[in-house]
Amino acid sequence: MSVHTFFQWYFRTPVFLRLLLTVAFFMVFFGVIIHWIEPEVFPTIFDGIWWAIITGSTVGYGDFVPVTIIGKVFGILLIIAGGGLVTFYMATVSSSTVKYEQDLSKGKVEYRGAGHVIFIGWNERTKQLIDMIREFSPNEKVVLVDSTLETIPYKEYSIHYVQGNGSEDETLKRANINQARAAIITSDPSMKERQADQASILATVAIRGMNADIFIISEILTKEQITNAKRAGANTIVRSNDFMSTLFFHELYRKGHVKPFDTLVSQLSTQQYKQLEVPDELIGETFQTCSFKFMEQEELLLGIEKAGEIKINPPAKLTLDKSDRLLVLSALRQ
Repeated sequence: MSVHTFFQWYFRTPVFLRLLLTVAFFMVFFGVIIHWIEPEVFPTIFDGIWWAIITGSTVGYGDFVPVTIIGKVFGILLIIAGGGLVTFYMATVSSSTVKYEQDLSKGKVEYRGAGHVIFIGWNERTKQLIDMIREFSPNEKVVLVDSTLETIPYKEYSIHYVQGNGSEDETLKRANINQARAAIITSDPSMKERQADQASILATVAIRGMNADIFIISEILTKEQITNAKRAGANTIVRSNDFMSTLFFHELYRKGHVKPFDTLVSQLSTQQYKQLEVPDELIGETFQTCSFKFMEQEELLLGIEKAGEIKINPPAKLTLDKSDRLLVLSALRQ
């Protein structure tokens, strides 16, 4: 390797590695020199390197001390050159650590993990969803993409923040979209409904274009844009306006003390819906028999999917086939 090539490689290495290599070179150089000058006092090269590190870091144990004039001169040079270099290295490490923490909070650091879930948009729904994930799936890796946040307290929210527009390729690359397993796109509450849907669809198109296998959940507010969201590549569409309108209706016309909204929110926060194949021992049995079986497991059989049609609370004597799918409500567990 030529000197020119070496210097090109040296100055292209990260500053941490460059400083560490320089410090190591100085310590080894002075350690070898002092061993060569005073072999009686420093019987091995390791003893010389040990003395150089202790002296250069200004610790000064005093277990090895040069006794000749030339040895002391090299000791002075080591203190001047090596001590300043070690101090500069420690200061650089400290300042870089602080800068890295600031960059994390500002969303400037790329995410390098895999199998994570990406959230597009920071709002109250996102906050609550993160809290639920942390409670029931604490090992889930979450990456937040948002363009409105200046900083995020990453120590309070154990997520990785990427600042930028969720429909731009560069931002999605920094979120490592190619290795993500799922993406959740929430509507921007600061926009009008149609604009928010267009932004969600645009983000869906960008995500699907960069990762053909990722599972995408997209929130759509207007019925007219549901088809476009499906065309864009959304696997699941959450129609929050339809859902809330239905809840308002039930709340308005409810009878008795049961509150549909409170009951449903409480249920969804502690229960999960599952779609299961019919167990072999229950093929040919009735829906009623199957319901009792799941009750023994502390699960609730809500209905079945038969020939592509979902039947909630079907007739008790309905016979289950192998091709059917069971809709079950069970406790949400970690």
